[in-house]
Parts: sequence; C-alpha cells; structure tokens
Amino acid sequence: MSENNPQDFESKDVIHQLQQVEWQKHIKYIADNSSFYQELLAQNKIDSKSLWVMESLPKIPFTTKADLEAKNEQFRCVDQKQIVEYVTTSGTLGEPITLALTKQDLERLAHNEAQSLSLCGITEDDTILITTTLDKRFMAGMAYYMGATKIGAAVIRSGIGDLHFQLDNIKRYQPTTLIAVPSFALKLGQFLQDQGIDPSQTGIKKIICIGEAIRSSGLEANTLHQKIQTTWQCPLFSTYASTEMATAFTECKYGQGGHLLPELMILEIVDEHGEKVADGELGEVVATPLGVEGMPLLRYKTGDMARLHTAPCACGRITPRLGPIEGRKGQLIKLKGTSIYPQQIESALHDANYQNPYVIEATTLSIGTDHLVISVTDDTNLEALSQILTEKLRVKPELYGADVSTILAKIRAHNSRKPVRFIDLRQG
Repeated sequence: MSENNPQDFESKDVIHQLQQVEWQKHIKYIADNSSFYQELLAQNKIDSKSLWVMESLPKIPFTTKADLEAKNEQFRCVDQKQIVEYVTTSGTLGEPITLALTKQDLERLAHNEAQSLSLCGITEDDTILITTTLDKRFMAGMAYYMGATKIGAAVIRSGIGDLHFQLDNIKRYQPTTLIAVPSFALKLGQFLQDQGIDPSQTGIKKIICIGEAIRSSGLEANTLHQKIQTTWQCPLFSTYASTEMATAFTECKYGQGGHLLPELMILEIVDEHGEKVADGELGEVVATPLGVEGMPLLRYKTGDMARLHTAPCACGRITPRLGPIEGRKGQLIKLKGTSIYPQQIESALHDANYQNPYVIEATTLSIGTDHLVISVTDDTNLEALSQILTEKLRVKPELYGADVSTILAKIRAHNSRKPVRFIDLRQG
C-alpha cells in the first residue's frame, strides 16, 4: 500500500507545526536521558526549557563526529537490554562510529524508508533487487529491506554479489526495481549487454541510486546518470542518507532534489562559520533526526556539502529538498589556487568516458601546499585524459599510469564497506 505522507502536500505552516510537536518531544527526551547533552547544555548555560520552540535550535552548539568518537557511550539514552541492533558508519573520513538502535528505532527506520521508496513510486506490486551490503553493520541495506517489506513489495537480498549472481536473480525473479550504487548499475548493465541481453528488456522499470551523485549542482542529469539511463532506458532516483541521520532524502519523479521527511528530521545548511546559507547556496548538511530513542542527536555536522531548495516541487509537495552531495568538507583540495572535491574529479572522469579503476591521492608538499595524483590504468591515453580533466576542473591534475592490480590493491586496502577511491595522506 502507499506510504505517502499527506502532510507533505500541506502548507509550510502545517509542516512547521508538525515539526514543532516532534521537536518538543525530542528536546525533552534528550534533556531527560542524554548525559552528553545534559553536560553540553550545562557547560553553555542553556536551560532546556528555553529550547521549547524550534527556532531556538541555533542556540545549541553543533555536535561533531569527534564528539561521537570521543564520548560515544554518553550519547546512549537507553539500557543495554533495550538495544536490539548495532550499526556503524562507513568510516569514510576515519574510524567507523557505532550507533545503538532500539526496537522503536528500527520501526522508525522502516517508516523512513517506506516513505522514501514511496516517493519513487514503489508499491506492493514491485519486486526489488537490493545490490548493496546487507551485513557488516551496514544500516542502509537493512533500511531498504525493512522499508520495502513495510510497503509490501517483494525483496531479493542479493547484496554485492558477482555479476553472474545478479543476472541469475534477474532471470529467476524478474525484479521491477534495482537499488544500486550508480557505477555498479552501469557496470551491471554493460555486463548484461556483453551477455547479449538488452537491460531495457529485463523488466527493471526504475533504478534507485545510492552513494554517488547522479545530478549536477544545478540538478541536471550528470554524465553518469545519462550513461545509466541510456543503458537501462528507465527512470533514475537519487537517495541520500547517513547512519547518524537515520533518515533519507529521496527524489520524486521530477528529480529536483531529495525530499525532507519533516516528521523525522530538522535540516540546516550552514557555512564555514556555522551560519545559515541562502537557498541554493552550497553549505554543510547539519541534521537533527527526530524520534530517535537509542542515540539521539542535536545539530549533527555531517561533513557533507549540498544545497537546499525550498521552492514547491512540481509533485505538489511543499517539503524542502536537498541537492546532490557535492563533496565532503574534510576532503576539500586546494590545488594551485583552485578548490576542488574528489567528487568533482570523479564526475570529470565520467565525463571523459573513463571506465577503468582509478584512485585519487592527496598529499602535502614540503612547502605546505596540497598535491594531487590521479592513478589510472597504464593503457590510458594520459595526454587526452589530462586535457579533458583540465578543462572540466579548471586546473591541471597530475596523472599517473599504473597496472590494474596496483590500483585495486589501494582501493581495497582500507577495510571499508565501500571501495576507497580517494586517499587523503595530507598532513594536519
């Protein structure tokens, strides 16, 4: 059955009132149960009663990844016996962080993903092939499964198995929806073509893309999006979340940013000084997930850089929308006077139609400036690729040809759930 929220189509005042009610529950619960926030508010001489209205949120200092790492247990608000699941972050910028979930948190997670999948048009008539990790303490794969089953859709828990296994699933169960990292969706489509199979004839009618941007900062389809759509001949939907947020931002069919689920999240986009940025300007995503019981957070700085869009969507929803993640704050590279994120380099490689393994490495020169090397396979025309990258990035990167095994060894050397294609070796 449909899981669409009727309030998403109401006025901004109705949505604000809904959030206000959820905020009051959230701040009271935290003030009563979180030793970390009790200490933080006391140190900053903030009475929790002064935070009763949502507009008082900026009074509260930001919470950071460093806080979660250093004082992890102080964030926990429940007894050990109430914990039913442990999950960890992917560790993109360091050591993975543990979060403890209660039964209520899992129910919230299922509600979140059911809402998100409904935004993509998923119903009980769909069969979903999930090609993401469903083990190794990974929250997202579990969330997709729980959300899909809450809707009533059938699920194929394929995980990140080999391409022949994915083909077997497609032949056996005729999935209508694929959930995948975009680059893997493209790889799978090309594999099917190599097997003499037209991906557009497999029955897959939509692809939900996670972990990589499929749109530009202006919300147009980027090169990766175009390649996948050409291969599969079906609509693509982007979804973004993080373990700490436990809440997803997912596109509707109009593809103009991921819709906020207002009952589950208060969203801020801030500049380097912690001040709110204007609509459409790039800033850091700051999340206050509502309704979390195990380890609730206030004003969590995700490190992800994106833009907020608040104009009403063509779908009729009034909810704000989050644009694609354009980079990670801690990964910004300043190269010869130009600031770039690894994601921009990856997008430029897609624009150049480079489809082989690669790794991006940042180091610090003896004079204290950033240095960047992009390793690509040694059969690559380095001069031609350099020309395209220089044009796209507005700065000339250093390219290095390496054998595939060397590149793959670097990508897989970090014991991460995700391939690590950016290695930051800079000092400080």
